[in-house]
Amino acid sequence: MSASRFIKCVTVGDGAVGKTCMLISYTSNTFPTDYVPTVFDNFSANVVVDGNTVNLGLWDTAGQEDYNRLRPLSYRGADVFLLAFSLISKASYENVSKKWIPELKHYAPGVPIILVGTKLDLRDDKQFFVDHPGAVPITTAQGEELRKQIGAPYYIECSSKTQLVLPSAQSFAKHAQYYVEVLITGFTFSPHPNFRT
Repeated sequence: MSASRFIKCVTVGDGAVGKTCMLISYTSNTFPTDYVPTVFDNFSANVVVDGNTVNLGLWDTAGQEDYNRLRPLSYRGADVFLLAFSLISKASYENVSKKWIPELKHYAPGVPIILVGTKLDLRDDKQFFVDHPGAVPITTAQGEELRKQIGAPYYIECSSKTQLVLPSAQSFAKHAQYYVEVLITGFTFSPHPNFRT
């Protein structure tokens, strides 16, 4: 087995879309029940991909406007971004192209982006929409359209609560490693054949 390789993955997106829950669910197989807004936090996951140890450095960022000047400091050295929006929030969906893509293009041009729709478990929850009449579900087709619009190679929908469709650590690491290799060699992007959601 060869030496460990480090991949820095930074999550971005509006506040309260589920970025922290996604990372906690991904790294510890637990779902946090209390919401505490993140300023900055780091998680780590070691996985073996094709006989190589990959250390995923998962950086959690604050989506609130109060941190607009501080947040980009975490972008330096990023290998890949997870750009998250909530599948039950039209505002967070619209902010992907209005706020987040311009910010990432300005501070981290050329770094690949994986678009992630969170809170999949609530999209089909009729009671949730009765209790939250202003909430608007975002369809898979809308997510795919947004993926094409922003030029992201992949769109993933997930529920951190149920871990539905959340890719395994190994498949994500393989995908992230592929993008790092593409960046280093200068080849153009194409979907990685071994990445499955």
